[in-house]
Amino acid sequence: MTVAQPDVTVVIGAYEAMPYLVECLASVEAQTLDPARIEVIAVDDGSRDGTGDCLEEFAARAPMDVTVIRQANSGGPSGPRNVGLSKATGRYVFFLDADDRLGAEALERMVAMADKNGTDVVLGRVEGVNRTPPRSMWGETLDRTDVYSSNIKFTLSAQKLFRREFLERHGMRFDESLWTGEDALFTMEAYLRADGVSVVADYTCYYLVGRSDGKHVTKSGSYTLRFDSARALMGLLERLVPPGPKRDVLMVRPFLVTVLPQFGPVFLRNDEEIRRTKLELAKPLMDAYWNEGVAQRLLVHERLRLELVARGRADLLVDVLEFIQAKSKPAPVLKKRGTQLYLAYPHYGSPEAGVPDRIYLAEPREAKAYPGWRKNPTETFLRGFVRKVRRKASRVRRTARPGGGAAAA
Repeated sequence: MTVAQPDVTVVIGAYEAMPYLVECLASVEAQTLDPARIEVIAVDDGSRDGTGDCLEEFAARAPMDVTVIRQANSGGPSGPRNVGLSKATGRYVFFLDADDRLGAEALERMVAMADKNGTDVVLGRVEGVNRTPPRSMWGETLDRTDVYSSNIKFTLSAQKLFRREFLERHGMRFDESLWTGEDALFTMEAYLRADGVSVVADYTCYYLVGRSDGKHVTKSGSYTLRFDSARALMGLLERLVPPGPKRDVLMVRPFLVTVLPQFGPVFLRNDEEIRRTKLELAKPLMDAYWNEGVAQRLLVHERLRLELVARGRADLLVDVLEFIQAKSKPAPVLKKRGTQLYLAYPHYGSPEAGVPDRIYLAEPREAKAYPGWRKNPTETFLRGFVRKVRRKASRVRRTARPGGGAAAA
């Protein structure tokens, strides 16, 4: 008798996951999707706390097909995920961390969303349990979107539903040379190659659990690993996205999420050797990828700090960080009849520092919070005109399609 292909393979990479694994597995068992349509591949990555035995017990009682693989510790989540992916037979694959858990309807809703829209990746709403989850991408459920026109670039964890045929077609696997950020590389590549991405925002599909013991499947490692992660992600964007506004939009993510935190309050606590090493590691990234298109998409204090990193000016950066840490507020400086607002963080207007005034210029989203600032009427008119032209062109394209209205008639 031919066994029907499961709808989804849940890949669980587990390392020292007790007791969190118990609730994780219970959430899989509680899925509203028919158990016959679920396959579980669980990989114990060399645990010594009973994780492997717990997985074996689950496999013996679970109503769905469960395969348990026990292997020597690989040092990170990439190895177990790749092993699980290589054994998967489902139409879709979902990567579930052993200390997290699923909402009861998660798999049913995500599979239905992918089937309905023919999309290759589905994101399910995430909530945190003793942990801060990503938030900006859950404003509304989206049948079909992409990485440029939504905020999905700010959630690059692996806990998504992926069409398995799509992953196999592109030969996609997690980079086992990275000790952190491997999921960001994998997920960003999937976003860029996907024929559409869906977002389930009206139901909590995933609970991101903060562990009190600090034992996550990913080892945190040193700050140097963060630069490895940023370098890999920036290199991927360089390979897959031509230079221009689209690449700049995506480059914001590694600069903001991975590079900038290394030059935040922690930099003040670093000794001189670590400060020097951080600037040396950042230099090739700044030389290759830092540009005006990325800079203008950041807040002034973010842009200023990265500009000082690009210039190798640790002395000026320390002044800015101390100013921010003291919760000082930069004085607003209005120019050009109130249409330009500069925020006078340390060294603004200083010939000795040599930082261009444009670095301190607030973009409209930041400037609008300050009394006295007003939009440039010429710029506002031009933007409105461009929007009207684009809407008109879009209507023309729609009516020109077969069955699209008057043009088709």
